[in-house]
Amino acid sequence: MIATPSRSLSIIGAGLAGSLLAILLSRQGWQITLYERRGDPRVSDYESGRSINLALAERGRHALRQAGVEDAVMAKAVMMRGRMIHPRDGAPQLQRYGRDDSEVIWSIHRKDLNTTLLQLAEDAGATVHFHRRLHTVDFDAGYARFIDDRDDQPHDIRFDTLIGADGAGSALRAAMNRKQPLDERIDFLDHSYKELEIPPTDDGGFRIEANALHIWPRGHYMCIALPNDEGTFTVTLFLPNEGDPSFATTNSGAEAEALFARDFPDALPLIPNLRRDWEQHPPGLLGTLHLKHWHMKGRAVLIGDAAHAMVPFHGQGMNCAFEDCIALAGHLLEQDSLGKAFAAFEVDRKPNAEAIQQMALENYLEMRDRVADPQFLLQRELEQALQARWPTRFVPHYTMVTFLRTPYAVALARTELQRRMLEEATAGHDTLAHIDWAALEQLIHEQLPVLEGAH
Repeated sequence: MIATPSRSLSIIGAGLAGSLLAILLSRQGWQITLYERRGDPRVSDYESGRSINLALAERGRHALRQAGVEDAVMAKAVMMRGRMIHPRDGAPQLQRYGRDDSEVIWSIHRKDLNTTLLQLAEDAGATVHFHRRLHTVDFDAGYARFIDDRDDQPHDIRFDTLIGADGAGSALRAAMNRKQPLDERIDFLDHSYKELEIPPTDDGGFRIEANALHIWPRGHYMCIALPNDEGTFTVTLFLPNEGDPSFATTNSGAEAEALFARDFPDALPLIPNLRRDWEQHPPGLLGTLHLKHWHMKGRAVLIGDAAHAMVPFHGQGMNCAFEDCIALAGHLLEQDSLGKAFAAFEVDRKPNAEAIQQMALENYLEMRDRVADPQFLLQRELEQALQARWPTRFVPHYTMVTFLRTPYAVALARTELQRRMLEEATAGHDTLAHIDWAALEQLIHEQLPVLEGAH
């Protein structure tokens, strides 16, 4: 364990990762202070339209269990059994994520989760200062200046170490980059997103199937909807930035309504405030952040989106950030200096973050296009059959990423190998009737060792 005179750490950002890390470290005996640029979401209007609804998976639940807060969070979570695919023609079809209801993901509203974690962080002994936007940092002197945007007043502090949990637009990362270049690169997707809402029925119920993630796949674009515990759905439309349709050709609420009438006709009656929400919510950018370094010796370290922001198409941004919190807390216990702990944390987490960033980009193509493709569906059918026969060896991609805590880098390597097996085995077939099971069995036992945790 690190022995320092003050045992104090300052966390920039009191969002999801910052609050969870504050709980974990406070319980380890650290003196934690959180600085948040926004107001307290427990007493003020929460920023809306700033994020896609959150999908909580086993990695995130494990982190919440380690912090002793899982029950409080799950009280407001809604189970999603699978993807409810809404084709252009025909009835919606459910594609299960797992084998049964033990393999599901959970939809949760960011505000509900943030307020719960914030309260528990304070209960654990952390101090939280709101309306503190990081402005400048003097790493050598150990001083930082924050600005209260309500009155432009500065607030200066002395710090020992800063932890950046302040998201994709991290002010701490910018300060670190000025001091010591991090080789930052952001690859923006040529698509953006817009948030809308399906309200509850008059009696407070859900207007469409509650226990599913709804997808309207349309090739180069798509619409999704995730349930919230109050009966609403958070709807997110992903469109190209250019072309037709795109955000360049869909500017007004009336144009958005026309787009939905043409391409998402069953969704349109569910979104009564489509015109208003379209014009009030600006499009959100989608990008992948790459850094060469996540830390500056023992002076500062980045976690979550501040270190490795990703596109949201695998629902793993929060889950990955929560794994970061567990890993960083563990390395702080194991190492005898902050510098060593931060270096070990980066070595541990960077390859896994890069793997899920890649898988998140690949999942966008699957969600918007492949989920309605007959060849993909046949490969999915074979994947499930192979899992049933050899469940500890042939473990579906989604299972490794979502229902297990298989390191992301391991999941990526096995996924690429299994994908080739599925493609080769189904080539030229439209059913599983003539699959060579003996050849597949030999291949699987030769190339896929038993996976830890699979059952």
